[in-house]
Amino acid sequence: MAARGERPSRGRGDTRGGERRERSGGERRERGGGERGGRERGEYRASEREESRGAEREERRGGGESQARFVYGVNPVLEALRAKPDEVDRLYLVEGQLGARAAGELLSRARDAGIRVEKVTRERMASMSEGGVHQGVVVELRGYRYAELADVLEAAKASGQPPLVVVLDGIQDPHNLGAIIRSANALGAHGVVIAKDRAVQVTGTVAKASAGAVEHTRIARVVNVSRALEELKEAGLWVAAADVDSKEPMWSARLDGPLALVVGAEGTGVREGVLKHCDFRLRIPMAGQVGSLNASVSAGILLYEVARQRGSTPVR
Repeated sequence: MAARGERPSRGRGDTRGGERRERSGGERRERGGGERGGRERGEYRASEREESRGAEREERRGGGESQARFVYGVNPVLEALRAKPDEVDRLYLVEGQLGARAAGELLSRARDAGIRVEKVTRERMASMSEGGVHQGVVVELRGYRYAELADVLEAAKASGQPPLVVVLDGIQDPHNLGAIIRSANALGAHGVVIAKDRAVQVTGTVAKASAGAVEHTRIARVVNVSRALEELKEAGLWVAAADVDSKEPMWSARLDGPLALVVGAEGTGVREGVLKHCDFRLRIPMAGQVGSLNASVSAGILLYEVARQRGSTPVR
């Protein structure tokens, strides 16, 4: 088991009654010792679980492929054609609604990939996009292929950077999910984890809200969020939860090491049962009278703080 090193905090943590919660099973995870060595948090690795888990892993698998889906809107459709042309079955257009530049790239990419193009009425396209703002273009793709948690950890390992994984607990609004995926992709997360049940899945609305980032982001689907957090801890990650009631502001914690960032649904936040599997909780300081932020806004702020501490804030 990889040691995670010292608790990533600059000051006193939010101890919740003066004492950290005990780990599941009644044992506290070994945190290791030694010097931080220039902001290092200890080793991390994706543990080799395949052989030891066997059939149990199959039972717990939440990934796989969803049903065929429609993605709509110029940017999401372009990203689908750029990233996954082999998964596009058909391109639908409303004649005369697209600008010349967008139509030119769409048709060129469809032709190069051998994708059939079909002109349809506005009424039919509105039905395919379920009333969303389609901008005159829709693509039909094969079912979304979810990643495995191990795939996300392997991607982090290959990048040479400390893992950064966004774990979502009960997000049900597709616009929130899409916006979080967009922020995760823009700010260096190696993947997003969602629950298979009682949470929104990747849909056309999610793809639209993500501006096409779903086609470039590893999204793992798990059966049990708490169990996934324990697997991430086994791989050497610290787990931090967004919590409006925490006493610890986000900038007092060290977030530049291997990290899983947990964000809950708007209104309810991270469930208490999931919080028990988190190492510490983070609060976003606010000056106004509103008591909380939209889930996607909270995720974006926390991700940017992680990027800032890592020295990897994007510059364009």
